[in-house]
Amino acid sequence: MKIIVVSDTHMPKKSKVLPVPLVSALSQADHILHLGDWQSVDLYETLKGFAPVDGVAGNGDPSELIEQFGFCKVVSFQGFRFGLVHGHLGKGKSTEERATRAFLTNSVDVILFGHSHIPINKKKDGIHLFNPGSPTDKRRQPFFSYGVIEIKESLSIRHEYFSKDELVGRK
Repeated sequence: MKIIVVSDTHMPKKSKVLPVPLVSALSQADHILHLGDWQSVDLYETLKGFAPVDGVAGNGDPSELIEQFGFCKVVSFQGFRFGLVHGHLGKGKSTEERATRAFLTNSVDVILFGHSHIPINKKKDGIHLFNPGSPTDKRRQPFFSYGVIEIKESLSIRHEYFSKDELVGRK
């Protein structure tokens, strides 16, 4: 199973179209998870054309996305439990800390979060923490990014990075 993880797309403000490297990955996805700051219901409709979509809303999302997805949830794939949260709510000095605190009372294997636009992939206290970064708004990061989760006998989580020149297929 291949799950594509995105966050902080901020569309259409930061991009009118999905970046070419992301479209290529989405075309091979079994499922798509979006971790908030979609900013448009249209993006949800676009993503549904590739694979089933789930996710959470972020601080930049309209009420219809908040009502549809909420701000925090747990989803399961092939026996692994994933906590999804944008990371903007709750107590904590950092996005990572707020995301972790959101699942103190839920047993999860992985916490997926966004908000900071900073790619993170690490284990802490036995839980995998993953922020895919942003495929459209890298801010001060050197590259745009998204995440790939592959579940076979085990769980594999990685970032895919790409440059500005690859956004629309230019090299």
